[in-house]
Amino acid sequence: MKKKHVNARLICQVSAAAALVLAGNAMAADAFSSDSKWMTGDWGGERTKLIEQGIDIKADYVGEVGGNLNGGYNDDKTARYADQFGLGVALDLQKLWGWDNTQAKIQLTNRNGYNISNDRVGDPRAGTLSSSQEVYGRGHMVRLTQLWIQHQFFDNKLDVKAGYFGEGEDFNTFPCDFQNLAFCGSQVGNWATNIWYNWPVSQAAIRVKYNINDELYAQIGAYNQNPSQLEHGNGFKLSGSGTKGTVLPVELVWSPKVNSLPGEYRVGYYKSTADADDVREDVNGFDAAITGDAYKTHSSKSGYWFVAQQQLTSHNGDASRGLNIAANATFHDKDTNFIDNYQSVMFVYKGPFDARPKDDVGIGAARIHVNDDVKKNAELLNASNGVSEYDNPVFSPIRETEYNYEINYGFHVTNWLTVRPNLQYITHPGGVDEVDNALVAGLKIQSTF
Repeated sequence: MKKKHVNARLICQVSAAAALVLAGNAMAADAFSSDSKWMTGDWGGERTKLIEQGIDIKADYVGEVGGNLNGGYNDDKTARYADQFGLGVALDLQKLWGWDNTQAKIQLTNRNGYNISNDRVGDPRAGTLSSSQEVYGRGHMVRLTQLWIQHQFFDNKLDVKAGYFGEGEDFNTFPCDFQNLAFCGSQVGNWATNIWYNWPVSQAAIRVKYNINDELYAQIGAYNQNPSQLEHGNGFKLSGSGTKGTVLPVELVWSPKVNSLPGEYRVGYYKSTADADDVREDVNGFDAAITGDAYKTHSSKSGYWFVAQQQLTSHNGDASRGLNIAANATFHDKDTNFIDNYQSVMFVYKGPFDARPKDDVGIGAARIHVNDDVKKNAELLNASNGVSEYDNPVFSPIRETEYNYEINYGFHVTNWLTVRPNLQYITHPGGVDEVDNALVAGLKIQSTF
C-alpha cells in the first residue's frame, strides 16, 4: 500500500475516534456556544475535569483561501484552498503523576490543499519568496509535530525541554494571525534555507532557558538537522539516519511593560554545523555557472534576527483593546544562503469598535531580498547557455527583491472561531521584475474544537 494511503487512513481513523469521543460527551447546550473556548463545548463538564487532572486535549483547524484577482505570472483567475488539522494533548505531569514542575505534549498535524502562489502569482521557474497561504507546505501527510517533556528547576529559574519539536516554538517566535507567510510565525525558518524547519516538522532537540529576572531570560538550543525528515512519508521518523549536522540557536528575550502595556523584544543568533554549498563560487573560487565545476562547500552557515512587539495604546483603559506594533528582521550568511536579509512591520488594532470588542484589524509590509550572488549566478548561467530572453524556457529568471503587503480584518465570530478576510499585494513576485505585481484575495479560518 502506498504511504500516502496509509497516512490518509491514519488521519481518518484518528479523526473518527476523536469525533466519537466528542459526540459521546458533548452536551447540546455547550457545543457551538459562542461563549465556549471550544466548538464542541465542555463535554458536560468532562473537559474541565480532564484539565484539572492534567490532561488538556487540543484539536484545531486552519483553512485558507487564496484567489488571484489581478496580475501575477498567470492572470487566469482561480482560487486555491489549503488547510491544516491539528490533534494533540498537553499534559501537566505534576497533577497526573506528582512530577513537580513537569509538562509534556504530543501533537499531530495533517496538511492538505494547494497554493495560489506556486503557479499563478509566481513564475514556476522561480516561485515566490513568500506565500499567500502560509498554511500550505511540507506535504499532504500526517506529521508528528511535537513529542516533548519539559521541567523547571531551582524555583523555575532553569527550564529544560527535550524531545521532538521545531526551533520556531521557542526561538524567534511570532504569532500567526496574518495569512501571508511574510507576517506569520518564525521568520528565520522561512529564509534560512534548508536548515531551520518550521511547523509542522519536528526535530530531535533540546532547549535550555534561564530566567534572569521577571522580564528577562536567555536560552540556547540544539536541533538535529536532518533533511530526510522533510520527505513525504517521514512524518513519524524518529531515527537519526540522514543527519547532516546540528542547528544551534541562542536568544535573549526581554518582556518589559511600557506605560503598563506589554511588549516583547528578541535578539538571537543561529549557526548550522552542517556543510553548506556556496551560492556562486566553485571549488576553486571561480564562478561555478561558467566552469561547470561543483560549488564550493562551507563547513557551516549562520545568521541572526531581531523581533519587537509592543502594545502602544489601550482603549479607554481596557488593555485587551488598542494599537499594537510588531517588527521582524533577519540577516543570513551571504556565502551560502539564498535570502540574505528580510524585514517587516505590522500594525494591529484589537477591538476597533465598541460593538465588536474582540475583532481586530491588521496591516503589514515586508521586504525580502535575494542574495546578490544568486542574481549574479543566474546572469552568468544565462550567458553560459546563450539565452537572454525572459520567455525562453531555458532562461533562469533574475531574482532581486519581493515586497508583500496585507490588510485584514479578523471577525471574532465566537470564542472558538475567527474568520479573517484579507487583501494581499505582492510586488515583483519571486523578486522577478518581469512578473506583474499581483493582487490576491484571501480568507483565513481559525477554529478550536
